[in-house]
Amino acid sequence: MALKAAFIFVAPEADPAQHRTLIETAQVTLATVGVKDYQAAAQVAQELVRDGFVAIELCGGFGIEGTALVKRAVNGKAAVGVVRFDNHPGLEFKSGDELF
Repeated sequence: MALKAAFIFVAPEADPAQHRTLIETAQVTLATVGVKDYQAAAQVAQELVRDGFVAIELCGGFGIEGTALVKRAVNGKAAVGVVRFDNHPGLEFKSGDELF
């Protein structure tokens, strides 16, 4: 059985219904989902867990607060990791904690 993993990125105008991909290999099924803010990320993370995803990686736009929110949202049902940028180049060199 393939590992079901997801990558969630945050961008102000991202719509998770539209900005979503799925890549399937023999070893990994990878979902990529864009969200507009932390609340949408928490909701998408819960949906992914319901669909059997057990690993969720967050983009560097997620600050400490956003990462904690998603981690609480999955309630231990998925491992949550994060790419780290203290100041993200795609977010005007700010942390998502300042923006979302």
